Amino acid sequence: MFVFVCANCDAGLTIPLSQVALPVHAHQKYGNGVQLPVLMESGTFAVEPEPWGPPWRRWEEIPPDEAAARGVYAPVRGLSDGAPGAVVIAPGDACGTVLIPGNGGGGYCCGLDGEAGPNVACGACALPVASRIDDCSLWQAMWLAPNAVRRLPLDGAGAAPPSWSELMADGKGTPPFEPTADWGSRTAVAQWTHYAWSWSPRWEAAAGQALAHLLAASDGQPVIVPQGLAGQVFQRALDALLPAGPPARYAVLAGPGLPAPSAGASMLLVPSHPQTGETWAPAGPARYLVPLPFGIWLRLANPGAELPVPTSGTMPDGALRDDFDPPAPHPRHLFRADPEAFRRALVRLPAVRSPWLREIVESLTHHLITGIF
Repeated sequence: MFVFVCANCDAGLTIPLSQVALPVHAHQKYGNGVQLPVLMESGTFAVEPEPWGPPWRRWEEIPPDEAAARGVYAPVRGLSDGAPGAVVIAPGDACGTVLIPGNGGGGYCCGLDGEAGPNVACGACALPVASRIDDCSLWQAMWLAPNAVRRLPLDGAGAAPPSWSELMADGKGTPPFEPTADWGSRTAVAQWTHYAWSWSPRWEAAAGQALAHLLAASDGQPVIVPQGLAGQVFQRALDALLPAGPPARYAVLAGPGLPAPSAGASMLLVPSHPQTGETWAPAGPARYLVPLPFGIWLRLANPGAELPVPTSGTMPDGALRDDFDPPAPHPRHLFRADPEAFRRALVRLPAVRSPWLREIVESLTHHLITGIF
């Protein structure tokens, strides 16, 4: 456990927190006017290892060698010149902070987006220490400025993270569908109906990152993923972005509790640890590992684990009855991976230097129009 304090006066700024991996969807912008929940679970924090936030530099201003040294191998709109190591927490876990009067911190119609720099100060000494984000289409969060705070360990700071076996025993999958609502909607209650259910933004961001890895590992050949939920998430985009015809490469789910992957699979969809971010790796010959957040991988590996099943006799505790508690409705549109999560991951893979992958990045707007993303 850790607490964060002001770098200027040592005043406490957070409750005790445990470190977890940075969510794939941390910088996601989802939809238009959509109300997104809090990014981090209460009692946790994550660290962004890359520079993030203002000031920003346009791609044209960055020498290619500098971009490559920062792990970016294809053009992007711009790169941050801010300090690396920003810390993100749930806004409710902050204490001893105040909004800076007169500093809107950037934003659109619904709230703050932090684009103008820190909008939260230490309540004791007034040092700007964080950016509060609560605008529409953004995950609600508090980003602590790395040069304005210090992390102090508490008892238990060195506790070992749960093992894969413990995660499998206690872990809960991330549902692929969830209801959404417009920010400030006058019909907010009505939004939580059949027509408001959509594919989870978490799934769309995770799929965008994984799709970038699948393309990078394909060498331009067709890729086949398992049928079912994994097929709904990946196959349509893979078929559109890769050429048809043999020979095809195969990607299969692998991880704790699953049988050893077949020898014919050259790519493995594997979980990443929710606390450490470590990617699970099997014994045996090296294969390309495609990381997925643990909760999403768990639902792909066990797609029927939380679905209702037919029962007979007395209804057991926890059984779902379709006469008054129907299962969540499915979205009305096909799955589409998050295009910015896809772009962010792909430009950071050296394989994007290949002309055919570079062309996909440059044609992303076209693929958005055609509904691939």
